[in-house]
Amino acid sequence: MAFRLILRVCNAAVNLAAVLALLLCGSYGAYALWDNEQVLTAASDVQADMLRLKPSAVQPEGEPDNSAAFGELRKINPDVCGWITMEGTNIDFPVLHGENNMLYINRDVYGNFSLAGSIFLDSRNAPSFSEAYTLLYGHHMADGNMFGDLDKYKEAGFFSEHRTGTLILPDATYALEVLSCMLVSASDKTIFDPESAQTSIGPLLDHAREKAIRFHEDALEQARNARDTKLIALSTCSSEYTDARTIVLARVVPVSPGK
Repeated sequence: MAFRLILRVCNAAVNLAAVLALLLCGSYGAYALWDNEQVLTAASDVQADMLRLKPSAVQPEGEPDNSAAFGELRKINPDVCGWITMEGTNIDFPVLHGENNMLYINRDVYGNFSLAGSIFLDSRNAPSFSEAYTLLYGHHMADGNMFGDLDKYKEAGFFSEHRTGTLILPDATYALEVLSCMLVSASDKTIFDPESAQTSIGPLLDHAREKAIRFHEDALEQARNARDTKLIALSTCSSEYTDARTIVLARVVPVSPGK
């Protein structure tokens, strides 16, 4: 009799522990969903604020450049060095250049802590975008924010139909011609060592074809044969393996007076 009582008490305790564990897991899951939604909402709010200050890709008559517009952006953050937009995506952001590559990983354009971070230029690159190869970083957000929409370039239809973007600087506007979408490791030195590509872009173009998920043969050849070709890479995390990175490589083509 005593044994049965003890057994019932033990079973009741186990059942209670199981219920508490399920409640705890449910509570944690609900909190995680709420927290994730807060991160996504905060990123969207910052982007909406910034879009009101976006410089124009087409200069109004009598305005030689975007110095005034960038002046307003730099009142918010003097590290703003450009603005990037990619056709057919949510990518439409100011670009920041920090003293190192950790500064804007978890900091928004206002300088506040943010898990979404900012779109930022590799600290080894010149903020003038005057070099042969420039590298940008952005987090992969679940709703496509920041550089999450780079995933779209993995799709054959999207890659074929969306080949352009825009890079706006204080004194010039550039068209971006998409060349390749790659999947590489975070240790890929050809992509992630911008200093090594400044003397010759040939190896980078070869790599862009070799590692490509998608590529435009015609655009790659034009980039190879053009004089003073400049390239820009957009990088974000990817889920294919632990340190996978999605890279979209584009050619930078002047469309207004500038560098």
